[in-house]
Amino acid sequence: MRYYLYVSGTKLDMLYEQIPPKLLKRLAVEAKVDLKVLSVAVQSPRADVTAYDRLDIVEAYLEREFDVSWMTEPRPWFRGDLELRIAGYGSPEGPTFMTGRDGDTVVALIGSAHHLLGQRTAPDTIRASHSMLPSLFRLLRDTPEDWPRHHRAARSDVPAHEEQAARQVLEFAEALSVPPVYGEFLARRLLHGTATGRDGREVEIVVGTPLYVAMADEDPRREV
Repeated sequence: MRYYLYVSGTKLDMLYEQIPPKLLKRLAVEAKVDLKVLSVAVQSPRADVTAYDRLDIVEAYLEREFDVSWMTEPRPWFRGDLELRIAGYGSPEGPTFMTGRDGDTVVALIGSAHHLLGQRTAPDTIRASHSMLPSLFRLLRDTPEDWPRHHRAARSDVPAHEEQAARQVLEFAEALSVPPVYGEFLARRLLHGTATGRDGREVEIVVGTPLYVAMADEDPRREV
């Protein structure tokens, strides 16, 4: 069982509705979805199965069709687990930014704060989505009140060069000081580049928008 911190209902609905009906039964079996749910999915593929059942099926579909990679070598869809600093609980109408570092890889995840569990609100009250690069760079320019103030700067919405974009993401990630939580995630890649950190090391910058983020137990065997 997963203890979810973030589930993008928008991405989940969009992806689930695109799965061919003939594949649903096979995917439900692969995802080990409850037999009652499987029966419903087969008889009426778009029936009201729970969001978490649909999430299991969508995850199985992505694994099957898109060769999901690890975060250090991100393909269009990638997964990972690491300590994440999460900002964006201030307003459900705004963005959320989650970031962590694993060796020479910095992962930054951008999404809409109303998908954070415990911050749900009626979808028709949300005026904008924050799961694309333009929203990320508006965020870097117009930092919300509870985020690193010293990072505020007059910047264009989208940097002209990928290198500049990666550097801005890294600077913002390094400025966050909220306590981290160890989490696992599955995300869609938005940007992959390199930048030089405050310690002088060149690091890989991976920017994505998550389908889900869940709390996880850190593997003590994992290299630091």
